[in-house]
Amino acid sequence: MLTPLESFYLNQEEPLRGCFMALRDCILKQDEHITAEWKYKLPFFYFKGKMLCYLWIHKKYRQPYIGIVEGNRIAHPDLLQEKRARMKILLIAPERDLPVEKIGQILRAALALY
Repeated sequence: MLTPLESFYLNQEEPLRGCFMALRDCILKQDEHITAEWKYKLPFFYFKGKMLCYLWIHKKYRQPYIGIVEGNRIAHPDLLQEKRARMKILLIAPERDLPVEKIGQILRAALALY
């Protein structure tokens, strides 16, 4: 029996499935203390028990994104605030190679806040 977290990844259509799975791996590789969990009906990532980021699909752009929990405290030109008070998002183009270095920079900045 699959967990809701496993089902989330496996129930996505390509190229979203591959993109989300690559994002998961990229996030988890940033630090050994990052854990993947199922919270608020979406894939969430915690750092030492504190919410770090999550994965979801932007309703308007229909693109996957990484939501950075403390994004309002990070200045990066590719992070979008939109109407969120605390979080910012990084849109990801699922048909392109992941911007691994950019994701790493943003996540390192987020980890430095904890």
